[in-house]
Amino acid sequence: MRVAVIGVGSLGQHHARILAALPEARLAAVIDSDAARAKEIGDKHGVVALSDYRQLDAGIEAVTVAVPTSNHAAVVSDCLARGWAVLVEKPMAARLEEAEAMLAAAERAGRLLCVGHTERFNPAVRAVAARARDPRFIEAHRLGVFTARSTDVDVVLDLMIHDLDVILSLVPSPLESVDAVGVHALTDKVDIANARLRFANGCVANVTASRISTDRVRKLRIFEADSYTSIDYAQQEVVAYALRSSSGRPQIVRDPIEVRPEEPLAVELRSFLRAVRGENERCVTAREGLAALRAARQVVDQIGRGR
Repeated sequence: MRVAVIGVGSLGQHHARILAALPEARLAAVIDSDAARAKEIGDKHGVVALSDYRQLDAGIEAVTVAVPTSNHAAVVSDCLARGWAVLVEKPMAARLEEAEAMLAAAERAGRLLCVGHTERFNPAVRAVAARARDPRFIEAHRLGVFTARSTDVDVVLDLMIHDLDVILSLVPSPLESVDAVGVHALTDKVDIANARLRFANGCVANVTASRISTDRVRKLRIFEADSYTSIDYAQQEVVAYALRSSSGRPQIVRDPIEVRPEEPLAVELRSFLRAVRGENERCVTAREGLAALRAARQVVDQIGRGR
């Protein structure tokens, strides 16, 4: 499958690296508005480098889009209209109206639109998702050191949305309410945020995100009626305990969960390509990406009302 990468900055360069190596793909071109950057990445992989995706030839079948969030809607809608399947990096868009327009564009074109919520393809998350039954309380912490990347959006759309998407995929119930606080620190956007999500089935999730921490932390804890599971996204490790009854006496026992480490972005891109080919493989759909963005916007709006 002939594939191109639109936007080869800090994240898009890894799209190009992985697609150049995947047997499911033939990386045909890289595109970046910075012509020198496009040439640098194109030369590295021996492919065409362009400064405008509209210069791509008609043989392209799919593209990944890793341009700034504010440009997602225009670029993605145009690519879909050209007949290409699209994987767009998260967040799906900066505004709900844009994401809804992107979904409508995919439906009009009859083309696949997936959203790059990479943590869903983390082997540790996949191992736990296959076992989770009825989470009652979830706690997530995503802390990162400050970089200039993604400062066009606040920490909710930059970092917290990863965990919001995972939580929405784990809880089989509609999101009912959100209570959130956040503060500015180094930028004119919210840099630290905490949100408490309540679902219709009674599940509660407490989610914290910061992009000005001195430590890097990416963990999710899931509490069910008879079990506790902790996911370390970065280490791709799972620790689980379950309540068992032996001779009428309850015991807490370690529940081993095997995780086979793999680069989540590689899993995601491979799944996208196979889904485009019509194989029995799924990506994070545009509707799921829209749901995650809607939850993130609720968090942002609650923070705004609290100021």
